[in-house]
Amino acid sequence: MADTVTLRLTIDDPVPGVRYSLQKEDLPFEPVTAGDAPISFDVPITLHPDGRMTGPFVRREGPQRRFVYIRIGTSAGDHAGIWSRRAKIDIHDIPPVLLRPGAVLEVHLPGRGNDGSPACATVRRLGEWCNASGR
Repeated sequence: MADTVTLRLTIDDPVPGVRYSLQKEDLPFEPVTAGDAPISFDVPITLHPDGRMTGPFVRREGPQRRFVYIRIGTSAGDHAGIWSRRAKIDIHDIPPVLLRPGAVLEVHLPGRGNDGSPACATVRRLGEWCNASGR
């Protein structure tokens, strides 16, 4: 039997005025336009007894790598945006001890690249995954 875990992806310093969204299957999902505050996306994933992570937000690359995309700018549905990007957030490296049924796991992400534009490609987290649910 599979269990659900929620991953909370928090972008600490998004670019104000830029639209961000999760990628569900191949479409933007619940876009948000950033202001001056951090923004978070809650991503439900299905955790299988064998350790596999699946769901409509989970992408795969090879036999082990699993990740979630955050769409940015025109990719998130902002047709007037000047950026068309995606940020790839790795999830295959979450410590197994944290993956408990019903848990909410949070990670903080940078919102900007070195040039001040929205961070994209494989985005390195700012810290470790932590349990935000107390479970």
